[in-house]
Amino acid sequence: MGLFNIFSKKQLLKVIEWEDSSKDTLVYRYPLTDREEIMNSSTLVVRPSQVALFIHKGEIADIFAPGSYKLSTENIPIITKLLALPTGGDSPIKAEIYYINTKQFTANKWGTQNPIMMRDNDFGNIRLRGYGIYSFKVDDAKLFMKEMFGTNQVYTLSDVTEYLKPLIVEGVTDAIAESKISALDLAANYKEFGTKITECAQEQFEKVGLKLTNCVIENLSLPEEVEKALDERTKLGVLEDKMGTYTQMKAANAMEDAAKNTSGGNMAGLGIGLGAGGAIGNLFANNLSTTNMSKVENKQAEQKAQTKKCTNCQKDIPMGVKFCPECGAKQEERFCSNCGEKLNVDAKFCPNCGTKVE
Repeated sequence: MGLFNIFSKKQLLKVIEWEDSSKDTLVYRYPLTDREEIMNSSTLVVRPSQVALFIHKGEIADIFAPGSYKLSTENIPIITKLLALPTGGDSPIKAEIYYINTKQFTANKWGTQNPIMMRDNDFGNIRLRGYGIYSFKVDDAKLFMKEMFGTNQVYTLSDVTEYLKPLIVEGVTDAIAESKISALDLAANYKEFGTKITECAQEQFEKVGLKLTNCVIENLSLPEEVEKALDERTKLGVLEDKMGTYTQMKAANAMEDAAKNTSGGNMAGLGIGLGAGGAIGNLFANNLSTTNMSKVENKQAEQKAQTKKCTNCQKDIPMGVKFCPECGAKQEERFCSNCGEKLNVDAKFCPNCGTKVE
């Protein structure tokens, strides 16, 4: 190759910039397609949410924040060409520019591939599955280059998320284990779990130059058999004060089914029917007794609820009286400062709006 051909290659001053049109590019190496080297006094433009790494002689020489800069390198055209003669035109002095995207990358999904084991006070050892989203950004561009992308031409979001997902799941496991919260109360603590996961996983992110900015739990699910047990417990809670009525309804349905079942036409079937009828009769008698007892207790509770405490002697006195029949003290009325609801003398919270009574 002649000297003329070497000098004919383009080595003019140039504006170096990266207009990112993608949504998932973390690192972009500026391509040198129209010239051999980055020349002295080239203009470097770094846009908002970017930093630029200037690589000179194979080492990170400088890091540029958003702004416009004049580069100073040893690639001065004439000297570079003279130094390149022994190598056939390839300059022995190399300079490269890497752009790092420092914006937040949001809505990255995480999920548990395998169940998380948890010791629960109500259900014993159970397995949890969960999923959600997290956000992160590049915090230390120099460390990120050394630990993650190296000298790749382009480094995208998919290249790093496969590494980050296990770190998030590890944080979820640590947060649940340290919280010792019952499985019944997990859904009420999703926000607190997200904060704790961020704290637990932050150290691992910092080791590669990243920062975990946010983590959200969308769902933590229990095994199917545990969910069925919860449904049964919920059903019993709903029927707790109606168990007598529920039992009577079941007994009536059983009697109706027995009356319809006339197959066989023998006395054995009739005996079984009579036996079942006797048992059902005893069940009705027991339920009736229980119902009567409940009525007496409810009446006593209603009578007690129709009294209030005297503001002076604290004796139980009828509601609505203006003077205590025990000590004769006048009864001062109390009202809620928030909604104006009339209050009992011993009320600590308003029964209407829940405001604490001073």
